[in-house]
Amino acid sequence: MAKIKFTKGELKHQRDGLKQFRRYLPTLQLKKQQLQMKILEIRRILSRKITEQESKAEDIGQWAGLLADPWVPKTTVEQKDSALQEEDLVKTATRPKDVAIKWANIAGANIPELISIEFEDTDYDLYATPFWIDRGIIEIRELISLIIEVIIVKKQITILQRELQVTTQRVNLFEKVKIPESLENIRRIRIYLGDQQANAVGISKVAKKKVEIRNQEVLFA
Repeated sequence: MAKIKFTKGELKHQRDGLKQFRRYLPTLQLKKQQLQMKILEIRRILSRKITEQESKAEDIGQWAGLLADPWVPKTTVEQKDSALQEEDLVKTATRPKDVAIKWANIAGANIPELISIEFEDTDYDLYATPFWIDRGIIEIRELISLIIEVIIVKKQITILQRELQVTTQRVNLFEKVKIPESLENIRRIRIYLGDQQANAVGISKVAKKKVEIRNQEVLFA
């Protein structure tokens, strides 16, 4: 416990501090509850997305061997060094080109939210490709989208859990340290000032009595 001064000024300071702690505590408690509820909500979303991802991966796994079909065409892609290179059509068509996100404020924490996912555009001859290519590309894009969604939702939970930890520490600090400490300091200062006042009254009475006795002695001398 920090050293305090046993003065009226310190008593006011402690009372002001206590009032401030009691004013902020409900806000922190509300924030803690909001974060806990949001984390539970997002965890349910995460569970659902993971289930969807696993189901989609299982479905794709049943026909993924067709990707080795020699009839799957190649597509020409431009590399970073401007060189042209042939690449599997499916690989090119299912590569994310842009992932757009926005930032939302949840109880003071900024978390990412997915807006859209854009994939590479590909042109190919519908007559020269297997009939399942179109549907296959759609299915794989959906799987990749789910994977990206899961990554973003996990990031949301990580950020909110970190914010919840900090908020919980502050709530505990106010509830278990600052408020009890202020109450104890106020109690000690009030006792000390009360004792000082009582002593001052006692001394005043003694001094007054002595003055009265001395006046009487002078009067009857």
